[in-house]
Amino acid sequence: MITTSHLSKNYGGKLAVNDLSFSVAPGEVLGFLGANGAGKSTTMRMIAGFLSPSAGSVTVCGHDVERAPVAAKSRMGYLPEGAPSYGEMTVTEFIDFVSDIRALRGARRRERRVFVIERLELGPVQGQVIETLSKGFRRRVGLAQALIHDPEVLILDEPTDGLDPNQKHEVRRLINELSREKLVIVSTHILEEVHEVCTRAIIIAAGRIVADESPAQLEARSRYHRAVSMRFLHATELAVAAAQLAMLDVIDSVETDPRTMRLTAFPKAGAAALPAVGAMVVKADWDVPELHLESGRLDEVFRALTQGAGPVPP
Repeated sequence: MITTSHLSKNYGGKLAVNDLSFSVAPGEVLGFLGANGAGKSTTMRMIAGFLSPSAGSVTVCGHDVERAPVAAKSRMGYLPEGAPSYGEMTVTEFIDFVSDIRALRGARRRERRVFVIERLELGPVQGQVIETLSKGFRRRVGLAQALIHDPEVLILDEPTDGLDPNQKHEVRRLINELSREKLVIVSTHILEEVHEVCTRAIIIAAGRIVADESPAQLEARSRYHRAVSMRFLHATELAVAAAQLAMLDVIDSVETDPRTMRLTAFPKAGAAALPAVGAMVVKADWDVPELHLESGRLDEVFRALTQGAGPVPP
């Protein structure tokens, strides 16, 4: 449904996006990740048709964004970074303004207006001037304009940036609901968003793709993948456990953090550490209120891929 082919953007000699090629199919929620300045927003703007690429092409639902912009954009809903709008308008006036631009008329217009106001819970503020709204409500208004014409594709650039935890939860819940019926691309630098909403993640650094995998596959690159982490209540037990666990055949190394009273046991390649570690905890009768198998740490993989720390093997 979306295909980018050798997409590049050059700003006066600075290559912000460098030869990106990827496709997104219906049913996917693609997380587009990268550090600030990596080229995320530039890529989103080219996909949405707000910027022309220096090279390459984008097709949306079979329509080239440069050659057939109206046909491509009619199938997209785009929430730019910061959810810009006309602050002097009321919520209702802005929704009506966007409805005019999208050429919505008659019963269809009324139906979609009711839908976005109810779905985004904008009823209590629909008569309020946008510049007086909270960030959370402004983001909802931005989503309303992206959804008003019922697009097949949603492009959301930093949809939860700057929101408080409750507001982030609300927006992520909405994205999950919308993804059941639409293709969604979410550009973000917030790694927890990947776990919350994404089925696939592309990481870019310096304008280039450095990873394109599921969140679980990315976590599996982490050195913490399948490590056993536990918390102790007593410093003496923490020290004793570190020494004894390090002697197990399945354990490669052990790390401790005396400040948090945590211990992490890293397995040897191909080994399963949890059964042996669990058996030793029971046998030694250590006071361990927490013990779990790590799936991997996405933040560690992200840093390695985006800070030039060297390739993380897939």
